[in-house]
Amino acid sequence: MKKAVAVLGLLAILLLVAYSQRAGIAERLLARGLMARMGTDTVAQLEDGLHLALCGAGGPMPAPRASGPCVAVIAGKQLFVVDVGTDSPRNLTRLGYQPGGLQGVFLTHFHSDHIDGLGELGTLRWAGGDNPTPLPVYGPPGVERVVDGFNAAYAQDFSYRHEHHGDHVTPMSAAGMQAMPFTQPNMGELVLVHEGEGLRVEALAVDHSPVEPAVGYRFSYKGRSLLITGDTVKLANIEQFAQGVDLLVHEALAPNLVTMMHATANRLGNEIMAKITHDILDYHATPVEAAETARDAGVGHLLYYHIVPPLVLPGQKALWLNGAEKIFPNYTIGEDGVSFTLPANSDEIRLTRKRM
Repeated sequence: MKKAVAVLGLLAILLLVAYSQRAGIAERLLARGLMARMGTDTVAQLEDGLHLALCGAGGPMPAPRASGPCVAVIAGKQLFVVDVGTDSPRNLTRLGYQPGGLQGVFLTHFHSDHIDGLGELGTLRWAGGDNPTPLPVYGPPGVERVVDGFNAAYAQDFSYRHEHHGDHVTPMSAAGMQAMPFTQPNMGELVLVHEGEGLRVEALAVDHSPVEPAVGYRFSYKGRSLLITGDTVKLANIEQFAQGVDLLVHEALAPNLVTMMHATANRLGNEIMAKITHDILDYHATPVEAAETARDAGVGHLLYYHIVPPLVLPGQKALWLNGAEKIFPNYTIGEDGVSFTLPANSDEIRLTRKRM
């Protein structure tokens, strides 16, 4: 008994000492954390190959593990991003990717949930890197208007930061973004939009009507390939250009779950949500349809992203798939942080991170 009391007394003393020195302990831990965080460069640590990370796995509806749509693609040491949804620039840095090293952004279309992080990403890249020119933003016709709008909105911010930090950190020559428009592809054709250091990025037409233009992107590097659909219905054009790709990144909306939301909105008398949940059913692919495309195209692995609706309950993934796993079993349901590596000149498909 006396021994137990003595041990408890000693523990109490140690806790009191730790509490009294909490600021010093926190300072030492923070110093180590800052060194690890600020010194991290995930790109530098990657082997040669084609790599992908979801900086945003969700759609426009808030979700705990699925931010606005964003896909980071790394070819060798080249870092690119496809779409820039809500909170995705911050996720990019949380994953250890330095925005200052970003070489370009590819936009699939101009829905707000795919572009609303552009201003923040452009600012992080400008003030966090040593780039002589603005951030290239590739997209189909209309990308000029998007880029011009963000540049106009951030014009005063450019001047504030330049006045404060000077040319060494924020040169005006590199402020903002530069639109890189390309011709909208026709069905059945690929349009080359970027090429360099072994990487080819090609755009293909998708169908997100009435949203036009809308494209997906195919990345090819040293014998490896991946295709990112953007928002679309099931489409033969995607199947054609996904033939044999290592990784198909396909959006998906579960109509069974959205229909439940629609019924609930009607019961609550919420006419706005009832209208939205009715309208969105006709311009997205379902998980089953994405699985059919993956199967028929003979892809190596299917990664679901732009997950609608949000997956927040245990067991909801099974409801969301609705049998898709039986059609194509080599799949991953995306969450923020999910990452894959496709080593150069091999057939290996390696899941390197399951979540943030």
